[in-house]
Amino acid sequence: MISLFKGQKVDLTKGNPGLSKIIVGLGWDVNKYDGGSAFDLDAAAFMLGANGKVQNEGDFVFYNNLKHASGSVQHMGDNLTGAGEGDDEQIKIDLSKVPANIEKIAFTVTIHEAEQRRQNFGQVSNSYIHVFDEASNKDLIRYDLGEDFSIETAVVVAELYRHAGEWKFNAIGSGFQGGLKALCQNFGVNV
Repeated sequence: MISLFKGQKVDLTKGNPGLSKIIVGLGWDVNKYDGGSAFDLDAAAFMLGANGKVQNEGDFVFYNNLKHASGSVQHMGDNLTGAGEGDDEQIKIDLSKVPANIEKIAFTVTIHEAEQRRQNFGQVSNSYIHVFDEASNKDLIRYDLGEDFSIETAVVVAELYRHAGEWKFNAIGSGFQGGLKALCQNFGVNV
């Protein structure tokens, strides 16, 4: 398994010939704080064209749109608490079914109702993303985000992108203020 640092890029399919069905798992822990509200973090996938934007609303896969029309990206469902060990949310991907016009798949995590609940990623720790082979369950890539967030309420964690006929993985880890709405605007989803 390859562990990445922020900004690092690595081949996914080149070193794993025949790989098509993968699972992207995201996990996190919530630090103790006295806000009184539950923390609900949400993972999502934005399927982007060459212009870095979604082609239509259906290219945004999240808790209200669990499966892309192509069947290539499927969100395994919302976890409302993030309690327990292991991945908190997972997104299944079949690389062989990703439409040709999709150049990138960006994986994000946002805090639900962050402003009302006065929550941010400064209160979240041990955040990570990992990619594993669905068939063998073998871990391929892992990226631990580290704790360099404070007031952000949304994070672009990583992306898969096409390069010379193969898929690569880019550890991004960039935070946004403005939660899901800001991410949607960034990726061209009308909110």
